[in-house]
Amino acid sequence: MILTLLYVFQERLLFLPTALEQDFEYQFTYNFEELFLKTNDGAILNAIHFKVENPKGVILYFHGNADNLSRWGAIVEPFVERRYDVLIMDYRAYGKSIGKLSEASFYNDAKLFYNYLKQGYNEQVITLYGRSLGTAMATYLASKNKPKQLILETPYYSMTDVAQLKFPIFPVKQLLNYKFPSFEFIPNVNCPITIFHGTQDEVVPFSSAKKLVTISPKLQTTFIVIEEGNHNNLMEYRAYQSEIDNLFP
Repeated sequence: MILTLLYVFQERLLFLPTALEQDFEYQFTYNFEELFLKTNDGAILNAIHFKVENPKGVILYFHGNADNLSRWGAIVEPFVERRYDVLIMDYRAYGKSIGKLSEASFYNDAKLFYNYLKQGYNEQVITLYGRSLGTAMATYLASKNKPKQLILETPYYSMTDVAQLKFPIFPVKQLLNYKFPSFEFIPNVNCPITIFHGTQDEVVPFSSAKKLVTISPKLQTTFIVIEEGNHNNLMEYRAYQSEIDNLFP
């Protein structure tokens, strides 16, 4: 019975979206454009595109598994303050985005926004930034394209690996419909890679990130270990801030 429940309700365990009314009005400190992009299968995806005058580059940001753009938009504003444009989307069922969830849809939707950015920016000024759940999408895109850099905050080897660490007595490999195998993508990334992870992460075990680092291209990869950092507070640490200063001068 437990196995059946885990299989049936896995989406509710993995994804914690908060929906928004379609007429909800975002309020942020910096100028932004609200976007709605339609996918080939009919989904409609909502995004926020922060824009500054004479940007130093642009960041395509993939957020974590909870909430929506009303929160995540504020989280990325420090990058806008550094004079970078930022494009951040809500996944299907999050915020104002609508459409049926599947692992393939996450990758296809990510490609849709990357291609949208390439219409207005040189690929060599595009930074891919993934946080938690979003690290798989960012890594996937980096393995298929030629962005300036890839930044991963609290990444995982695969979703299967995380589930196995949390539920060791269950055959999660057979149960999970969402594998998110970052380990398959990262060896094919050809741009600089920066990985941040806290040693006390209670959501994505530190060991999963370390495992990912071992197969990441060594000459391209910088691994920033945040001692005592947890899943949601890395930006409070000087080690994170110093590296961000280097990455976004």
